[in-house]
Amino acid sequence: MPLDESAKFEVDEANPIFLQSPDKPELIKLAKRFLLSNNGFGADPSLLSPSFKFVAPVVGPLSKSSFLSAINSVDVAAGFPDFKPEFYGFHVDPLQPDRVWYVAKGSGTNTGPLPPFASSPTGKRVVNPPQMCSLTFEEKTGLVTKYTIGYVVDREVGNTGGLGGLYGLLWAIGRGLPFPEAQ
Repeated sequence: MPLDESAKFEVDEANPIFLQSPDKPELIKLAKRFLLSNNGFGADPSLLSPSFKFVAPVVGPLSKSSFLSAINSVDVAAGFPDFKPEFYGFHVDPLQPDRVWYVAKGSGTNTGPLPPFASSPTGKRVVNPPQMCSLTFEEKTGLVTKYTIGYVVDREVGNTGGLGGLYGLLWAIGRGLPFPEAQ
């Protein structure tokens, strides 16, 4: 049954069950600017709202300060100097027009230390599965209020054991996950 929310988004007149994303190129630009910060790991504090929260499948929600502390405690760029993030499929949510969805993948080789998880490199190559991610923005300021990552959409792609985010990297290089239940 089609949603009766036509005032909020455009409807494909040929088939009203297909919603069209609003044309908001400025929001896509804000998303890309955020993702390019911090060597492609998106953690520039000046781009985060004071009310920012980070949410992943088994992590969070984390506040701005907790997120920055967590992301700054791991230097993925040092552990994977050749890591190539891949972001694509950007679109504005037709039901939540302040939110940009995108797919994240990427690959790299663990040729450097990844403290506190791997003190020496393993030489193993990581290929991430496609992960659905999103960024939600404050309309007036353009600051990020919510960042979601790691929702794997095809766990048979890559070599991370179907895991996304940092957990996927650790799995692929043969390190345990950082909680007792996974040891």
